[in-house]
Amino acid sequence: MAKPEILTTPQTPDEQSLVTTVDREYTAQEFTVLEGLEAVRRRPGMYIADTGVRGLHQLFYEVIDNSIDEALAGFCTRIDVVLHPDGSLSVTDNGRGIPVDINKETGLTGVELAMTRLHAGSKFGGGGYRVSGGLHGVGVSCVNALSEWLVVEVCRDGKRYRQRFERGTPVTPLEVVGKAKNTGTTVHWLPDHLIFEKRDYDPERIVRRIRELAFLNKNVTITFTDELHGEPTQTFHYKNGLAEFVQWLNENKDPLHKPIHFARTREDTFVEIAIQYNDTYQENIFAFANNIHNTEGGTHVSGFKTALTRVINNYARKNGLLKERDPNFSGDDVREGLTAVISVLLLNPQFEGQTKTKLGNSEIEGLVNSIVGEALSQYFEENPSVARRIIEKALVAQRAREAARRAADLVKRQSALENTSLPGKLADCSERDPRLCELFLVEGDSAGGSAKQGRDRRTQAVLPLRGKILNVEKARLDKALENEEIRALITALGTGIAGPGNGSNGNGDEKDNGDFKFDLSKLRYHRIIIMTDADVDGDHIRTLLLTFFFRYMRPLIEEGHVYIAQPPLYVIKAGKDERYYARTEKDRDEILRNLKRKNVTVGRFKGLGEMNAEELAETTMNPATRRLVRVELEDAVAADEIFSVLMGDKVEPRKEYIVRHAKQVTNLDWHA
Repeated sequence: MAKPEILTTPQTPDEQSLVTTVDREYTAQEFTVLEGLEAVRRRPGMYIADTGVRGLHQLFYEVIDNSIDEALAGFCTRIDVVLHPDGSLSVTDNGRGIPVDINKETGLTGVELAMTRLHAGSKFGGGGYRVSGGLHGVGVSCVNALSEWLVVEVCRDGKRYRQRFERGTPVTPLEVVGKAKNTGTTVHWLPDHLIFEKRDYDPERIVRRIRELAFLNKNVTITFTDELHGEPTQTFHYKNGLAEFVQWLNENKDPLHKPIHFARTREDTFVEIAIQYNDTYQENIFAFANNIHNTEGGTHVSGFKTALTRVINNYARKNGLLKERDPNFSGDDVREGLTAVISVLLLNPQFEGQTKTKLGNSEIEGLVNSIVGEALSQYFEENPSVARRIIEKALVAQRAREAARRAADLVKRQSALENTSLPGKLADCSERDPRLCELFLVEGDSAGGSAKQGRDRRTQAVLPLRGKILNVEKARLDKALENEEIRALITALGTGIAGPGNGSNGNGDEKDNGDFKFDLSKLRYHRIIIMTDADVDGDHIRTLLLTFFFRYMRPLIEEGHVYIAQPPLYVIKAGKDERYYARTEKDRDEILRNLKRKNVTVGRFKGLGEMNAEELAETTMNPATRRLVRVELEDAVAADEIFSVLMGDKVEPRKEYIVRHAKQVTNLDWHA
């Protein structure tokens, strides 16, 4: 998987700049009415999140989701995706084909109606689809509006139809261009360079979504052909569905048993679940409703968790694996090392928020709880050796959790920071409003000294880290909490930590969250800035910190609180007083070309410790002159994979990853 994407983020504006005065009268004449697709072009972020990498790929997601809806309706078995040499993308399915007849209400063909009108489609009670992920009806019309051109071809009724649009406007009528033996739809588009910052589709990102959809829809075969880069066609088809999904997720781990896989239909809702335990200490639950990834869980996740905890405790009591005086397993205990995929297909999904990250249907919780309880109890009775293996792991996790709880209590007692001598010697700021505060995590005492001198003492705190923190991918939480640097970091942030699960106690709203509580409202700094050297050691420390945040403080990343500083690698001196700083070789060469002088010297910083306080403040800490990148979590499945590969026990997957991505390295630090 590609590393979690990082985006540049502007600084918070001064509060005074937010207050303006409008002298003219405010009347209805001030209103602007945007008709049709004009609204999409004027405000694309309202429909596809942004006009960067995420929004660009959202166009693809919208189109392929329409094809998947045809598959859910039982009419599509194959989808072909092609990245063309000109950078355009096409999606072809063998579904029924978009209707070509005239809509009596509008006088438009079904094709033109779907392509040019928002909230037009057969997902609003027209009978075209019973189960669908795209309920808002703006998907393919938004793609059309934001494309330089879009061509749609429909095979239906023995004919092949075609229509071309440019920036959302039809430039040809729907025409019959040939005969057709089969049915289906092809949508082929080129994103508009007037809208998107970059139009380069990422093949890895496309493949991730295709693979995910193929796992979730086992009756569909999806192909991807990258003609732009001359890569061979890849085919994705998984006849065992979610069972193969969890096997793939555990590919870089050591599973304890074969996947447990069951599917049931009840009350017009289809529930499919696969689980498999591995020998790691992390929990990974991935939930989907109508093929939409619910990153914040929801009622299907809470129903699953409650049933899992109940069934395991009941089986352990019944078979004497938990004695009378032994406490029950907590949710954290039974989910250590668990990989699970939950997929529900329902008629009227209710999502919390526009992004559909959390399922809210209350009836689904009890339904999933009941199905999991019955299916898992039956599986344990029929497979006692697997049940015992899972319970033995939970027993070990329970003992480790008690040790971690004691360690966590010790960290809590260190919450009075002003009166505590912390490892790393935190230099706190005087401001007490967390929204105005930022914490620099600095590599080493030398750089820490410069950072403390160069900081703004009112709003900037500095925590130097001595050496490398523990790799939490290879250690249980109780061992992690014995690490002085991790304990100092937890205490400094003030939030506590999440249990050894998906990094957030909010995933699924389960009532039993064990002994670990993560409270984002207690965060003492709204910017956490990782500031390490631009070398191999610095990269390693940064990755260790990101691993810890992802596994135990994921809301920090999800809510946009984690940043990476961008210190310069080069200093260019021209004469006595002129200094220029460059972060990359390209920047350095550009500065040198612009200077065109002979009396120029170029120096390379080996680390932050080589900078004096003034240089560090000017280049890396001062909000007016620095450059930060914000860490964003776009694909939790992919992020889990990359942390497992880079930071896990297995060497071979890490070696394969390095070889596969070697050509993408831009700055390589090495020592002779």
